[in-house]
Amino acid sequence: MTVLYVILAILFFGLLVGIHELGHFTAAKACGVRVEAFAIGMGPAIFKKKKGETEYSLRVIPFGGYCAMTGEDGESEDARAFVNQSVWKRLLILFAGAFMNFLLGFVIVLILFAGAEGFRPPVITEFMEGCPYESAEGLQAGDRVWSIDGRRVLEYGDVSDFLNRGDGVYDVVVIRGGQRVRLTDFRLERLEYPGYAQPMYGFIFDGYDEPSLPNVLRYSWATTRQFVRMVWMALGELVHGRVGVQDLAGPVGIVDMMAETGEQAASTADALFNIFYFGAFIAVNLAVMNLLPIPALDGGRVFFLLVTALIEAVTRKKVNPKYEGYIHGAGMVLLLGLMAYVMLHDIIRIVGQ
Repeated sequence: MTVLYVILAILFFGLLVGIHELGHFTAAKACGVRVEAFAIGMGPAIFKKKKGETEYSLRVIPFGGYCAMTGEDGESEDARAFVNQSVWKRLLILFAGAFMNFLLGFVIVLILFAGAEGFRPPVITEFMEGCPYESAEGLQAGDRVWSIDGRRVLEYGDVSDFLNRGDGVYDVVVIRGGQRVRLTDFRLERLEYPGYAQPMYGFIFDGYDEPSLPNVLRYSWATTRQFVRMVWMALGELVHGRVGVQDLAGPVGIVDMMAETGEQAASTADALFNIFYFGAFIAVNLAVMNLLPIPALDGGRVFFLLVTALIEAVTRKKVNPKYEGYIHGAGMVLLLGLMAYVMLHDIIRIVGQ
């Protein structure tokens, strides 16, 4: 089964890349930009065909792809070149790839949740015997936890996650009787309770929302937003040095993690659910990462496009796009170097297991 999960993970990763490039391609065609080539994968072509002005190809390495547009990194006299389009059209094309990845993640979660028997909301249903946090001034049964320290609670699991990240004193907002109630400087600590081996907070989330269409949509959207937040939190830990580059995973590592996720499941159905759930997270992860203002990424291109538009508006002079091309070229070299390092680290880790 491991080989099957690996193949499924590779195909899924190829789908992520293909969907991303399809977003750029579709937006470019809709805006009238000349697309010279559209490829899924990298390396030698398995299949190649030219239709109209665009060459379509499927390539042997599934970790990559591209949508090559005329005038993407330099000047062009072609009126349909990317560089000669209006700012809003170029922004639309650049954002389209990340949007498609985000949309794919949401659709996958929506499909997975369509078969759910119910959803557990962040609503306190009862308290453990002797819990000190139940009071008129504190928490009460029926409270829906809205936020903790300003961070919106999207799922009931967020409650313990946010509390575990804190220092024991929190600003908690709950919905009670249709009104928001703020508990300022509210102390919450794990305590010992009879019958429980581990310390607990003492409040229980044991209710369920029915799997109606509105709830499926709401919880799917909440989970997708949660994915975005998880990526930002991980980036924050990377910036603050709490995790290092050695903790990053590239395409090889992601495929290995997806296959391992399938292997650890109790049944094939659970394995497929877990793989696609993890895949939805990776799709959203790619969407967020691609919009970072780093040269060679879509976010870097958006950043330079806005800066260039501002300079041209002030100086009334057109900025030569070749300089931006140089920056993106250098950024691509650095990104490829980082990817090679991460991939090598992934391979060494997998072989050493």
